[in-house]
Amino acid sequence: MSTQGSPYTPGPPPRRGDHAAKGGNSLRRASDRFECWMRRVLMVVLVLGLPAAAVSAGRTAYEASMHTVRTQAAERHQVTARLTSTAEGGDWAKRPAPVRWTDVDGVVRTGAALVRPGTPKSSAVRVWVTRDGQVTDPPTTTINATTSGWLVGGMAALGVAGGSYAAWAGMRLVLDRRRYAQWDAEWGLVEPGWSARFRP
Repeated sequence: MSTQGSPYTPGPPPRRGDHAAKGGNSLRRASDRFECWMRRVLMVVLVLGLPAAAVSAGRTAYEASMHTVRTQAAERHQVTARLTSTAEGGDWAKRPAPVRWTDVDGVVRTGAALVRPGTPKSSAVRVWVTRDGQVTDPPTTTINATTSGWLVGGMAALGVAGGSYAAWAGMRLVLDRRRYAQWDAEWGLVEPGWSARFRP
């Protein structure tokens, strides 16, 4: 049988993948290529950026909290004070009551400390004071610093993940709208905007 006029070209069949190597996927649009490229970029951001952001933010918060811990520990100390009157109140919640103590310089100081209701006058209570003799809260501990570091690191990780997802969703929305617009333009015989009825 003669091959003249045959729609098939003589010779061995082309190797698998030759057509894709020459022209690529003819059905793949520019928006599809951009979407694939953007997906890879966001994946790199998640794989590399998420742990980096979490560790960096957590470590920064931890070091800042530890600086506060060291500063407060150097500026605050405990003293033993005496109640100057019986603490009033009938419930279990602590309430401020007047106290008095003598500092290392022999100066008599007064202030208010939280004690249980009904604590009798002249009872000894431990209070935290500053260098100038003002009653204050206990200094921050290393547990607070560690908790702060983990909390900030977790929030940074969630922020990177949420930002990546928002970027992905926004990109898909823009690309889908552009694809629908191109579809309407290519099929001009159809009622304009008909594809919008089928959009997700």
